Amino acid sequence: MSGVLARLLFYPTLAYNVAMEKVTSRRWFDRVDETVILGALPFRSITKQLVEMENVRGVITMNEEYETKYFCNTAEEWQSAGVEQLRLSTVDLTGVPSLENLCRGVEFAMQHREQGNSVYVHCKAGRSRSATLAAAYLIRLHCWTPEEACQKLTSVRPHILVRSAQLEMLRTYYQKVCEQSS
Repeated sequence: MSGVLARLLFYPTLAYNVAMEKVTSRRWFDRVDETVILGALPFRSITKQLVEMENVRGVITMNEEYETKYFCNTAEEWQSAGVEQLRLSTVDLTGVPSLENLCRGVEFAMQHREQGNSVYVHCKAGRSRSATLAAAYLIRLHCWTPEEACQKLTSVRPHILVRSAQLEMLRTYYQKVCEQSS
């Protein structure tokens, strides 16, 4: 049922996100560190800016296919721009990235980090699904607790919203990558 609700609310909430960016101080994307940029749907109109000005060579798409169908680059279009895309489909509004997808996404970001490239991590609004993945990246990089990682993200992008189920998955991720390695 949550997938149906997410589909019904997609266009109204996308319009809301666009309006909020226009009438508030919210930005479409924010740089978390030298590697990760956390943001909303990367419309085709910002591809050149992401590639040329932000050195984006990787994109992690947390959206389901229908969310990116009309507005965003396809995997082939990203590839022709010199960008590798990783899609980790997660239902909007109520979805929680799986532990496997958090691991895959963080590895992808770490590989690009080693190459000195930036990675654009996004969902529809750059608030929840993508913020969960960006927090996992910070946990892996610094061995921060989920709360510390989310606090850092909030300092960069104040409107993030990591929900309780997503925070619980981040705690599981933290145990896997930090507590087991110590």
